[in-house]
Amino acid sequence: MSANPYTLSFGKEPTQLISRLFSQHEILDNFAQKEPQQQVYVITGVRGVGKTVFLTEVTTRISEQGRWITVELNPNRNLLESLVAKLSSENTLAQIFQKAKINLSFFGFGLEVSGVTPITDVEVALEQMLKSIKKHGKHLLITIDEASNTKEMREFVSAFQILIRKELPVYLLVTGLYENIRELQNTKNLTFLYRAPRIDLGPLNQGAIIANYKKTFGLQDDQARQMAKLTSGYSFAFQVLGYLTWQAHGDYQSILDTYKQYLEEYVYEKIWSELSEKDRFVVRGIADAEGGKVAEVRKKLHMESNEFNPYRQRLIRKGVINGDKRGYVYFTLPFFGEFAKTAL
Repeated sequence: MSANPYTLSFGKEPTQLISRLFSQHEILDNFAQKEPQQQVYVITGVRGVGKTVFLTEVTTRISEQGRWITVELNPNRNLLESLVAKLSSENTLAQIFQKAKINLSFFGFGLEVSGVTPITDVEVALEQMLKSIKKHGKHLLITIDEASNTKEMREFVSAFQILIRKELPVYLLVTGLYENIRELQNTKNLTFLYRAPRIDLGPLNQGAIIANYKKTFGLQDDQARQMAKLTSGYSFAFQVLGYLTWQAHGDYQSILDTYKQYLEEYVYEKIWSELSEKDRFVVRGIADAEGGKVAEVRKKLHMESNEFNPYRQRLIRKGVINGDKRGYVYFTLPFFGEFAKTAL
C-alpha cells in the first residue's frame, strides 16, 4: 500500500493540497510590483483552516525568485535578535555585511570587522544590514506563524514600521487566530499593523475538493460530492476525511464516527475552551435552531437583536459561523453543531 497522501499533522504541507489561488496571487502580485502598495499582510482564520500551510506555499513561491531572501521567525523568542542572527548566518549575506563593514561581534554572531567599532543596538544593526541588502537589489520577506500580543511581538512590529518608513526592502507575513491578531493590532502605537490588509482564510473551494477526492479514490461524481459536503470546505476536515478514507480503502462511510471524533479531539475541544460562557450559550442556541434562521435563534435564546448581534459578529470573526446570507447563520465547521449540543 502506498503512503497516505493526506495528513493529520497541523502545519505540515500534505501531498494532497488545495491551494487558495486568489489569496496567494493577491500577495504575490503586490510584492512583485516595483513600488508595492503593501509590505505587510496579516493572515487569520480558525484553528485548522490552513494558515501555516498557506504561509508555507506563499513563502515557497516567493523564495523561488532570486532577488528574495526569506526568514522565518519564532514568535516566542526575541524577534529582532533572531532576525539579525539568521541574516548574518547566511554565507552570501555574511560576505555582503563584512564588505559593508558592519561589525556584529557584540551580538556574538562572529562577524567582526577589523578597525570598525561593533554595533551595540540591534535596530541599528538591522537597519544597516537592510541598507546593504537593498544596494544588492535584494528583498527580505519575514514570516511569523501564530503571532500573539507579546512583548517580543510588539517590539518587533514597532521596529518594523520604522524600517518601512525608511523605504527599506522588508516585507512581512503574519498568521494568527483572529482574537490574537486583533489584540495585537489594537495595541497603542501599532496602528500601522491595524491598517495592514487582512486575509481571512475561509472554506476551500468545493469543486476542488470534489475533484481531489474523485481522482484520489476513483469515485463517481455523486460520491465525491457527498464526501466534499462532509468537510464543509474546512481544510483540516478535508485532510482528516481523506486520511481516514485512504486507510479504509475508499470506504468513507465506514469511518464517519472516527472522523467526527478526530475533529472533536484535535480541534473542536480547543475552540470550545476558548469561547466565553455567553459565546457557548449562543452557539448552543444556533445548534438547536433548525435551518439557522436568526429570528428562530434569538427566540430560543430570548435575546433581542441588539444583544444577539455582538455575539454573532464575534463568532463570525472567530471563524465558527458564517453570516453571509441575510437573516441566517451557519456553522463553518462540519458537525460542530452536534458537538456543541453535548460539549461541557
